[in-house]
Amino acid sequence: MPATMTGMSIDAAAIAAAADVIADADALLIGAGAGMGVDSGLPDFRGPEGFWRAYPALGRRGLQFHEVAHPGTFETDPALAWGFYGHRLAMYRSTRPHAGFDILRRWGESRLLGYGVFTSNVDGQFQRAGLDEARMAECHGSIHHPQCSRPCSDATWPADAFTPVIDEARCALIGEPPTCPRCGAIARPNILLFGDADWVGGRYGHQQARLRRWLDDAGRLVVVELGAGTAIPSVRHFSHEALIERGAVLVRINPREPLVPLVPRSRDVSIAAPALATLRAIDAALSPSGAAS
Repeated sequence: MPATMTGMSIDAAAIAAAADVIADADALLIGAGAGMGVDSGLPDFRGPEGFWRAYPALGRRGLQFHEVAHPGTFETDPALAWGFYGHRLAMYRSTRPHAGFDILRRWGESRLLGYGVFTSNVDGQFQRAGLDEARMAECHGSIHHPQCSRPCSDATWPADAFTPVIDEARCALIGEPPTCPRCGAIARPNILLFGDADWVGGRYGHQQARLRRWLDDAGRLVVVELGAGTAIPSVRHFSHEALIERGAVLVRINPREPLVPLVPRSRDVSIAAPALATLRAIDAALSPSGAAS
């Protein structure tokens, strides 16, 4: 029989299988793509329609995501570039992460060897939900850390001092954009953009090396992957690497693309459902506290 969460049917056998492998794990690797944030109310930029629905001012101009999220836009139209990224920065700062983040934190903290996070999301929602930043690798960077647009150095810095004011009717920054404290050039988010030869990747490189060191001693590892698709498969590649190189078990949660690799005798679990409802269902299938005993 299917498990029902908030009116949604989820395969009860898959939920039970996911609970079993999580209960048996020494360590938890959390892999997250854009679908993880949808239950917090964050927009889905899938396809032009999704992007334009979130940013109608850009839709009226016929601008697509890859045209705005490009390093050249910070040179040719910084008000537009920071209108888009400034709006997102303010939105992410004000968004409360959904309860699924706390469930993952609790599961991870209850594992003998802890947890790690590998995410393509730039929104900082894992940190905002209280997960340990020292356990994370943000493979596409972070909107909360600017860099120089030239760049004049490999430095990044916190965006805390920048409070963007946006004209949403035009998707344009009101006032001056942030600048590099070293050379005075326009700053940009430390995010891997489309066609980006100027991304400063040192921060992510440090995060990735730290996460890989932890994985070397992670014991019986389970990867819980949420909302990571195939269009930009960064998270999926990392998940599959953990399966191949470390013998991990995969729990893939994705309403559109849930299939797991076909490995004989594998305990991998595929769940075609959204992140929050699935995490709640698995949590209920574990011990009453939500953590395996």
